[in-house]
Amino acid sequence: MCGALDRWEQRLSDVFEGRPYDMYDAALSDAVTKYPVDIQPFKDMIEGMRLDLRKSRYNNFDELYLYCYYVAGTVGLMSVPVMGIAPESKASAESVYNAALALGIANQLTNILRDVGEDARRGRVYLPQDELAKAGLSDEDIFSGRVTDKWRNFMKGQIRRARMFFDEAEKGVSELSSASRWPVWASLLLYRQILDSIEANDYNNFTKRAYVEKLRSSYHYLLLMEEQF
Repeated sequence: MCGALDRWEQRLSDVFEGRPYDMYDAALSDAVTKYPVDIQPFKDMIEGMRLDLRKSRYNNFDELYLYCYYVAGTVGLMSVPVMGIAPESKASAESVYNAALALGIANQLTNILRDVGEDARRGRVYLPQDELAKAGLSDEDIFSGRVTDKWRNFMKGQIRRARMFFDEAEKGVSELSSASRWPVWASLLLYRQILDSIEANDYNNFTKRAYVEKLRSSYHYLLLMEEQF
């Protein structure tokens, strides 16, 4: 797998130098020619894949944040140059990029909280080890899959932090070009509702998968759009 990632990284460099390998590379090459896209987030995403090959525990949130940046925050940084910032926006480009980064982090944290049980069955724990210990929990508690008061309290703190990143992300969505706001709002809304679903499942993310019903999601999405525009 490392060899495959090395080859991807080489192909990535070729794309940015105008030497696409196939039609998928050609599509990306066209995008990086038309828009001010930087190569670093792409390279960082590949580094996130490498991280998954050698690491299955995270000692603290700083380590977990870096992982979330690699595998999801990078997507926000890749997307902003293509989506564009609204001409009438008075926000700085830095603040819009920071909001895009926050949305990627929020989405990945939500993925992690949703998939605790699935990841545990693969021997992976994407939760800060020091925070688990402080809550009186360990990997064994996760592998046993028991929803206890300790687990509920721990999850409340994790969900609270994910929502803080969603709140930060909201600040930048309205600054995007008008054509790009809608899908970004939809993504933000959908993922934030997954956190609500975890709560509705009484924090049982071991055996119950949190999801958002399409009808409910669409209804709340329309309400949000009415508030924003």
